[in-house]
Amino acid sequence: MKKSKIAKLLAVLMLIIAIFNMAGCGAKTAEKSTGGTESQSGSLVIRLEGGDWGFPSPFAHYSRGPGASKMRLIYDSLLEKGKEGLIPWLAKEWTVSPDGREYTFVLNSKVKWHDGKMLTAQDVKFSFEYFMKHPPVSDSLFIDGKPFIEKIEVIDEDQVKIAVKEPNTTVLDRLGIVRIIPEHIWKDIDDPKKVMDLDKLVGCGPYILTDYSQEQGKYRFQAFKDYWGPEPRVDVIEFIPVSDPVLAFEKGEIDILDVPPDLIDRYKNNKEFKILKSPAFWGYKLLFNMEKKPELADINVRKAIAHAVDVDELIEKVARGAAVPASPGYLPIDHIWYNPDVTRYDFDIEKAKELLNNKSLNLVLLISDSQQEARIAELLKINFAKVGINIDVRAVDMKTRDNCVKNCDYELAIIGHGGWGADADCLREVYAATVARDAGPASNVICGYTNPDINRLCKKQLIELDEQKRKSMIMELQKLISDEIPMLPLYNTIDYTVFKPEKYDGWVHVFDHHAVTHNKLSYLEQDK
Repeated sequence: MKKSKIAKLLAVLMLIIAIFNMAGCGAKTAEKSTGGTESQSGSLVIRLEGGDWGFPSPFAHYSRGPGASKMRLIYDSLLEKGKEGLIPWLAKEWTVSPDGREYTFVLNSKVKWHDGKMLTAQDVKFSFEYFMKHPPVSDSLFIDGKPFIEKIEVIDEDQVKIAVKEPNTTVLDRLGIVRIIPEHIWKDIDDPKKVMDLDKLVGCGPYILTDYSQEQGKYRFQAFKDYWGPEPRVDVIEFIPVSDPVLAFEKGEIDILDVPPDLIDRYKNNKEFKILKSPAFWGYKLLFNMEKKPELADINVRKAIAHAVDVDELIEKVARGAAVPASPGYLPIDHIWYNPDVTRYDFDIEKAKELLNNKSLNLVLLISDSQQEARIAELLKINFAKVGINIDVRAVDMKTRDNCVKNCDYELAIIGHGGWGADADCLREVYAATVARDAGPASNVICGYTNPDINRLCKKQLIELDEQKRKSMIMELQKLISDEIPMLPLYNTIDYTVFKPEKYDGWVHVFDHHAVTHNKLSYLEQDK
């Protein structure tokens, strides 16, 4: 071979090697600068802490917030929860009849299902009727176990009218948050709880589930390119398992962290990070089962227990300062209708002894296997012993504890959950309902307890359409509940969420919830 040909061949080979080296450097640079979560094409991938919260259909997700929020990425509703209140969504506008019994929703046009078919008013009608036959995990269409819808009518291709049996102040919220499902997918399914096929998860929401591993607690959501609403800012949302969230965040494996209070200083005054403080809409409460343990029906026993709880100690040693004392009237300090003038129960061992009349009491306390609940139980046990209340602590996994609470299979129980910022009708659902609203941990009846005055006021506020009159009732109701303490709210937590704004800065709170990762607005373009 001639030297000139050899030289040309070597030059070509060197050029190819140089091109591959440049490509390799480019790929490594992109991975280093984004933690491996942004592709070279410019798509944005956000990774969050994983864990199995069930199959995200309306019928199969786990009842707590992380499960419901994943389902809501797939399925849209007529209205959505925004920063200040309910906002238009699938329904661009709505009207309410003067008597409060008819709600007419005007739908946005050209809304597509993930499989390309168009959403119709008939799909909306079907969804409500199907949910009344097959209640979803998060259910808002029943009040104390009874459906409140009288009739659903398709007026034309863009309008649906819903008539209710009687007006009440919560109807718009209850109708607005119902997830709309496609009739062509679900009409022939008789047992929706058993559906676990990805191809059945056809919604009209901003994201499509492309991968799910129950064993690993992994989820992958891809933005729906034909989404009708605000454009998704995040192209892919991944939930991945991590053993140490703080370490995973600092290594760039996840992009947002609920930072432990004692580590906040690590991120403060550092322009690389931003910290958001949540409202106190998540909390712990101590449940009394007066059916299984009749001694707890004695109000003096309940007051003695309340005085034996050192809430400040719990906040200091368990919440590490990131909490506020819960209200004995239930609605937390950040709720818009919080009543500061309720009956309080200061930590007072001698007062507790006096209320017990020096009698002893033996109780079993049910908790989940979390470190926080174990620590709460440990501190309660020490102080309760001082007043003559002997506690046997029983720890089980979270789902078992939740199920035991639902079935009234406990004497005392500690349970923590969100939803404390919801409409004040939650007081009725917590203290006066005879049937739990849905499968959620916040939705449980107080076993063996009823109070005619609380029941009367709860029913009265539900049908009061004058906002100021209703607010007065809610204030009175909180005071009455605090006098009775049918259960004992302990404290409400405050979350500090840290993230790198350079990577993504779209995280927002909605008006009634504590977690920015749980609402779909955090992943979509927002009005400035």
